[in-house]
Amino acid sequence: MGAISALLEAVCRTHKALIYKDIGNNDRFPRESDFKVTMYERFFGLEKAPFSMVPDPNCVHLTAQHGDAISGLVFGIMERRGYLLLTGEAGLGKTTALGALSQLVAGSNVRSSLIFNPTLDAPEFLEMVLLNFGFQHIPSSKTQRLKILQDFLIRSDAEGAVSALIVDEAHKLSAELLEEVRLLGNFEASDRKLLQIVLAGQNELVDRLNLPELWQLKQRIAIRMSLKRLDRQAVEEYIRFRWGKAGGAGDIPFTNGAVEAIAKWSGGVPRLINGICDNALLIAFSDESHTVDVPQVREACKELDLPTTASLIRVEPPVPTRPALRPVPPVQTDLSKGLLERERPILSSWADSQPSLLKRWLRLAK
Repeated sequence: MGAISALLEAVCRTHKALIYKDIGNNDRFPRESDFKVTMYERFFGLEKAPFSMVPDPNCVHLTAQHGDAISGLVFGIMERRGYLLLTGEAGLGKTTALGALSQLVAGSNVRSSLIFNPTLDAPEFLEMVLLNFGFQHIPSSKTQRLKILQDFLIRSDAEGAVSALIVDEAHKLSAELLEEVRLLGNFEASDRKLLQIVLAGQNELVDRLNLPELWQLKQRIAIRMSLKRLDRQAVEEYIRFRWGKAGGAGDIPFTNGAVEAIAKWSGGVPRLINGICDNALLIAFSDESHTVDVPQVREACKELDLPTTASLIRVEPPVPTRPALRPVPPVQTDLSKGLLERERPILSSWADSQPSLLKRWLRLAK
């Protein structure tokens, strides 16, 4: 742990030293804003990382199928259809779609309770529902909690509002908890549901709903929406959109061959597209190249432990079983220009034992 801590400290100091140089002021400590454009962003003239794994509400690209899914869910909620279902593989943008759905109905008469981490037991789940509806003082009794929810739903309906419960990662819900969710849908008026319930999850959720004990819940689902993988054209549109939103001027740096490889080796999964593009840009940056071609994409896939053999690529689900993705440490390149002399031995020794990409970044520090 001592060596790792020393390495991280060395990298951080080097990173700050480079920013001192870039801002042309060695008399003050860098502000937070000085760190917003780092690594390859400065090299490619970007305002921020275009393919960050962190969801950015200002960089949401909704494909046609995402638009259809959101429209279907909005229709189901506003028309009080009861139970709605959104499924798709991991990484296809279900959470992004739910975020867009939430923003879309925020200015309307919809009162929503969003649950993004449903790994709770039944009492905790009901408590979370009430908390997200705005209740602060929640009794411990389940009977009293249900009475509070019932009164809230009746009052909201009388005021012309629509109440919606939106559950992400619903495939993680136990059969017992899914049955509790079904019972929440029993709050209804004579001709309409008082609580609209959106269940979003991976394709395993469909299998869960086929269990005999959940047959009643499956029968009640009024609208089913699903997300599929992106095709070649949609992948390029996605890349161009993200590049433009990050401040990229002109055309994207990816060649046609690179885009083809990204589409093939990501399998059309947006989350993997982000990972491949991000690492490919880092590799091109380390090569001092403003163009990303197939070799950089292939090396990025190797760094992410993704297969690059066509026979291993599946364009349709299920997702192949493979090791978890390894995040790339945020190491600053071009260390020779700002590296403090006393940190050189630490970085040099570490570089000799690391994979090719990081070793290349640190080659000048030897």
